[in-house]
Amino acid sequence: MSEQDSPTGGESRTAFTEDWAATVLGLVLLLLVITGVMPAGLVP
Repeated sequence: MSEQDSPTGGESRTAFTEDWAATVLGLVLLLLVITGVMPAGLVP
């Protein structure tokens, strides 16, 4: 029998982790701009 890679293999898991990291980073930047810690002109 042939074995198939599961859809939650290493490559898709890495992509999932990168997506969450980008989401968290975006929310942190938004929070910093809203609270005035970082000026809005620094975030594109």
